[in-house]
Amino acid sequence: MRGPTDSLRRLDRGLMRRARRVDSPGLDRALVSITTAANYWRLWLAIAGLLGLAGGPRGRAAARRGLTALVIAGLATNGPAKLLARRRRPSVGRPALIRMPRSTSFPSGHAAAAFGFAAAATAELPALAPVLAPLAVAVGYSRVHTGVHYPSDVAAGAAIGLGSAVLSRRLSGHDAREAGHGASYAPSAAGDGAAHDPAVA
Repeated sequence: MRGPTDSLRRLDRGLMRRARRVDSPGLDRALVSITTAANYWRLWLAIAGLLGLAGGPRGRAAARRGLTALVIAGLATNGPAKLLARRRRPSVGRPALIRMPRSTSFPSGHAAAAFGFAAAATAELPALAPVLAPLAVAVGYSRVHTGVHYPSDVAAGAAIGLGSAVLSRRLSGHDAREAGHGASYAPSAAGDGAAHDPAVA
């Protein structure tokens, strides 16, 4: 009798086999370029640099929060997660399109970094969503298409990245700043709020 783990494993391999069956040299080249650019966080560091230089105060805030999430995601995936899972890299379908990493497969560090940075930076500056969200998805899919990760590796990495983005809000002091900002406009004991309203002062 097959258990749920066996069913998930078959689904994982089936999805990967389907992705690897796509025969498009142009798509192969594009996804190899994307996944290579994301090595060692280079893609996200470059975007953070652009935001810091040309994005104004909100761009710099988005860059800081994105980098915070990036570090959290990296520590989580390359530390306890990979050490506990110890999953071998896939060998499904045609040979991998890039050099197979020597680290274990689960979860995907690339996906964690992509979704962590994209979610954190977008939360700070929503105008970035049309660019960063598809880019994060492309990086995640590229890991499956190039043959170095199972789909579940990418899904787990994305979940870690999103969790890192949430945690980055707390570590960046965002909640504390909002609380302090709200307090400055709080009504007075008399209930009129005039003493705290700069428009009235």
